[in-house]
Amino acid sequence: MYNICHRMMGNREEAEDVLQNAFVDIFSKIDTFRGEASLGAWIKRIVINSCLNQLKKRKFHFEEADSNLSDIPDLEYTQNFTEEDIVRIKKAIEILPSGYKTVFNLYLLEGYDHAEISEILGISEGASKSQYSRAKQKLHQILTQKSKAI
Repeated sequence: MYNICHRMMGNREEAEDVLQNAFVDIFSKIDTFRGEASLGAWIKRIVINSCLNQLKKRKFHFEEADSNLSDIPDLEYTQNFTEEDIVRIKKAIEILPSGYKTVFNLYLLEGYDHAEISEILGISEGASKSQYSRAKQKLHQILTQKSKAI
């Protein structure tokens, strides 16, 4: 659960604070657990919602979807990554604009689909798809820069 918080919040201190608050919520709401999903999935959902609530306080910005997303290529990677590559990718994700990073994490790392993300974040499904595509494009740009600043 800490890894989810750290990925979404971007720093250790805030991740720890959010996780602590999430566990307070979990213990106070345990009587509402209905068993429709596994306990782990229920806890994960509360942790993610706690992160999202904290992120909303930051007032991150989502760009509206363009009418045509076809000009954003779907980037495919079939490379085996080294430990160094993984560190660079994680650092690149951390510097994405907040809206891009949030949608990217929810879609790719947490497994939500765009309909679920749109409902969670209060944005359109098209905006979710656009943010995800732009996040991939921005990551590609960051990772292919000649400067190895990250």
